[in-house]
Amino acid sequence: MGEKSHDRVLSFLVRHTWLSMRAAIGAELEEFGLTVPQFATLMMVKESPGKSVAQLARSVGSTRQAANEMLAALERDGLITRSPHPTDRRTHQLHLTDLGAARYADALPAVRRREAELEAGLAPDQRDAVIAWMSSISTACQAPGEGH
Repeated sequence: MGEKSHDRVLSFLVRHTWLSMRAAIGAELEEFGLTVPQFATLMMVKESPGKSVAQLARSVGSTRQAANEMLAALERDGLITRSPHPTDRRTHQLHLTDLGAARYADALPAVRRREAELEAGLAPDQRDAVIAWMSSISTACQAPGEGH
């Protein structure tokens, strides 16, 4: 990117970086029969069993319809289950199946390895600064009262 630093729009630089990383990680995930959004979904459901479709959609920045379409594929492949919420009949809770947990566990080392390759040119303090900046911006972008 040849433009001067003051001419950059950081949100577009972040988007470009994300798209590049998504392609690199996506290539790793092909071996496991997963897309980046599917892997992210398995990760989030593993971390928060019982998450609703609406919560998942908000977490990944998609619509409920798009999340439902992706979840249908994961459910068809036997990686997740949807069960009725015990107190809200309109809501379904998401859970990993044993196969879903195993697929996630199998894919995670490949994702971590590829990320380490992508970060190889960064010193540890640079990596820490990038993570701190991303966390800070993410927090700053949250609407008042909206958690992570």
